[in-house]
Amino acid sequence: MTTDESGTLAELAIREADNGNTLIALVHLEKVLKERKSPLLTSYFAYCLASERKEFGRALALCKDAIEGALPVPILYLNLGRIFLAAGHKRQALNAFRRGLKFGNHPLITAEIKQLGLRKKPVIPLLPRNNLCNKYLGILLNRLALR
Repeated sequence: MTTDESGTLAELAIREADNGNTLIALVHLEKVLKERKSPLLTSYFAYCLASERKEFGRALALCKDAIEGALPVPILYLNLGRIFLAAGHKRQALNAFRRGLKFGNHPLITAEIKQLGLRKKPVIPLLPRNNLCNKYLGILLNRLALR
């Protein structure tokens, strides 16, 4: 396989994985990863592995290695969060998505968080969410775009 073919195949695999066709993406990524390795492709392979073959332990290890071996990129944390969701770990998935948003805004991460239907953390974590201080400070900070 030439470099151009592997690049095209990698782009196709990423597009398929983002569209939810993880089986097709898994097949393409297995071919591409024999030729070249990158943190981005490894994280997508890990996500597809978790979705299709339910190998959560291996997928988490691969994705965490990809994150450690690269600059902080939001898409790597998106795939880590997707793996946690596939494994049924909603809280850890949310933490991964939030870490990804710290390195840059990404529409797919925002969409995953909205799909989960989760709220932001309370402004003052020591107080209950329905406390008036938390409620009105949250509203104020949202309107000032500080939160």
